[in-house]
Amino acid sequence: MDEVYIDLIVNVIIENFGSENAFYQGQLGISAKNWEDWKKGSYHLKAEDTQKIKNLFSDYEWMLLQKILRQTIIYPEKRRIAVAEYRRIKTKVARQWLNIGLATVELIEPKDDTDKKHYLDLKIGINYDEWGFDDILNFRLPAYIQQQIKSEEVALLDWVNQNLEETYGK
Repeated sequence: MDEVYIDLIVNVIIENFGSENAFYQGQLGISAKNWEDWKKGSYHLKAEDTQKIKNLFSDYEWMLLQKILRQTIIYPEKRRIAVAEYRRIKTKVARQWLNIGLATVELIEPKDDTDKKHYLDLKIGINYDEWGFDDILNFRLPAYIQQQIKSEEVALLDWVNQNLEETYGK
């Protein structure tokens, strides 16, 4: 299994689930050994489990992941910065969409109280009025951002333009 591919997937898993363990046990129902073997390429996940991994990404994010992988093949020196590059380009695209007026920003309410205390989910998307064809970028940010937006009376769009890259790119 390509190391960069695994690094990108694990980054998103940790961002969304807090740990690999929470993901492979809670979502895939597999053991630590099977998970580690999958990452090494010596264990094959069921098709529905592979789909669960792909579903961690929007279609647009999955396309970005593929482009990053291709870049690391063309420029092997980029392999060590692939995760940072994925995060950087994701924020750059989101800001570009917003700056030219193509996208909308939406705060997504966390599903459970633990996440509510720690995270804020931000969805930036372009709607084409065609079912299943919207381009979406998702960002999980620290919860204090919501208080910052409210207390400073900063419009969400302005906050994204000014702070998304520095906050998400960390």
